Amino acid sequence: MNQPKRNVDAQQTTWLKIGDVAKRTGIGIETLRFYERSGLLSRPARTEGGYRLYDTEALDTLDFIKRAQALGFTLDEIKRLITESRAGQSPCAEVREVVRQRLAELDEKMAQMQRYRDELAETLQTWDARGQAEGHFCGLIEGAHLNTDKPASTPLKRRRK
Repeated sequence: MNQPKRNVDAQQTTWLKIGDVAKRTGIGIETLRFYERSGLLSRPARTEGGYRLYDTEALDTLDFIKRAQALGFTLDEIKRLITESRAGQSPCAEVREVVRQRLAELDEKMAQMQRYRDELAETLQTWDARGQAEGHFCGLIEGAHLNTDKPASTPLKRRRK
């Protein structure tokens, strides 16, 4: 493997090519390049031939990104957290507040889903008792008294900064 151009002690650092990082993390090569372009991942060292070489810090960063995504954080939020951390600030208070807000949003979404489920169950019970219904397409649907605001399809609101 060619030595990286960056001024680093190549003897004490384990360097991984982009394909190796992709295999170890399960993150695609194009996604890794995107993370680098968008500032989520620090620019890697390069060989004389231009190949990207990642150190173990990159693996730690990618693990953090995956965990934060699993918790519902957006890439913009994750980038902000990484930036704050690299600047020596602890973003933990912000993380707790974001998760607290997401839980409140999920609680509301679940309440909406429960109301929608109850309404569907009641409608089906009425239809089962009624049997067939004449109509232009299907009298059951045409005669249904449902809230057409479809709470089941409204996405969670993400906080933007």
